[in-house]
Amino acid sequence: MVSPSPEGILIKNKGESLARSHWHILRDETSVTVTRRLPARFDVFVETRMPLGRKLRIAHQVRQDMWRALQDLRGFAPLVQVTQIEDALIVKAGGQFAGKFPRQYVLDKLAVLLADPEKRARWVRFSKNREAVSNG
Repeated sequence: MVSPSPEGILIKNKGESLARSHWHILRDETSVTVTRRLPARFDVFVETRMPLGRKLRIAHQVRQDMWRALQDLRGFAPLVQVTQIEDALIVKAGGQFAGKFPRQYVLDKLAVLLADPEKRARWVRFSKNREAVSNG
């Protein structure tokens, strides 16, 4: 079930509680941002360049893998922004923390995640699935 909200989109998947499925999706002309909290704020992030694809699909895939890698950190709220720059996408992955966090540990985990060739190939494949009218 997908219900629109003024801030973005409230996403609720079958079998999930509302609190666990609430993601804000913010869009502008060139980017898509997927965040758990508003206002969206990067306390830490890593960027990478990727080939063109559906921005929202890449954002969700990166968010899911980032959450799996960092779910043991208390107070972590994932945040992914995907921006089209000419013939490529810039993926900015990170998030915000409620309280202190191990900055270098998080940066290292994010860098490894975004450089993983198998994950990158999966993200690109997933972003190319189904013909899209827009690049959202």
